[in-house]
Amino acid sequence: MGVTKTENFTSQQNQLATYAKALAHPARIAIIEYLLKNQTCICGDLVDELPLAQATVSQHLKELKQVGILKGEVEGTSVCYCLNEQVWNEIKTALNGLFDLYVPAKNCC
Repeated sequence: MGVTKTENFTSQQNQLATYAKALAHPARIAIIEYLLKNQTCICGDLVDELPLAQATVSQHLKELKQVGILKGEVEGTSVCYCLNEQVWNEIKTALNGLFDLYVPAKNCC
C-alpha cells in the first residue's frame, strides 16, 4: 500500500480526517447519540443499548477515547464515559467550516 503523505496536508485537514475516521462506524455514532441523550454512561449501559458484545463496545469506546472525542473516569470496576466538550466543539466547528465552503456550481454535473 502507498504512503498517505499526510505531511502534505494542513494540521486542520489531518485532524478532521482523524475525527472523521473515528466517527466512521455506525456503532460509534450510536454511542455518541446515546451519550448526547443521556449526558453520561457506564460501559454496561451501552451493552444493554447496542446489539454488540461487551468487548466490541469497549473497543469502540477505546477508539473514540483515543482520538479525544470521549473522556472517561474509573468508578470502581466500571468506566464512566462522556463527550469531551472541547473536542466535540472542534469537530462541530471544523465540519461547519467545511460545509460552509460549498457554493453550488451553475454548470456542474
